[in-house]
Amino acid sequence: MIYLNAFIFCGIVCVIGQIILDNTKLTPGHVTALLVVVGSFLDTFSIYDKFIIWAGGGAMVPITSFGHLLIHGALDTANDIGFMGLMVGMFDLTASGITSAIIFSFFLSLIFKPKS
Repeated sequence: MIYLNAFIFCGIVCVIGQIILDNTKLTPGHVTALLVVVGSFLDTFSIYDKFIIWAGGGAMVPITSFGHLLIHGALDTANDIGFMGLMVGMFDLTASGITSAIIFSFFLSLIFKPKS
């Protein structure tokens, strides 16, 4: 059942993003930023954690999960070390993903040439 829930959750996020793209003049970058903000907003009120319990890994795949991880790390670290934890904690949970994206994109840019 968790596989079906993951499929439904990811599908709903994709449908929402496509509806926004089709019916507004927002660019894909705007929609991506909007979904990150929505994910962080939902995690601020502990709603996104309920989605993770319901959909499992399916809730950790979409771009909304990035906003969730940023705020989740910031709030956890802020509880431990105080106000400065808001800035430090944002990158605790996301550091490996950001680092791997930078490294992989660097090596792929060495292998492939962009089209003009």
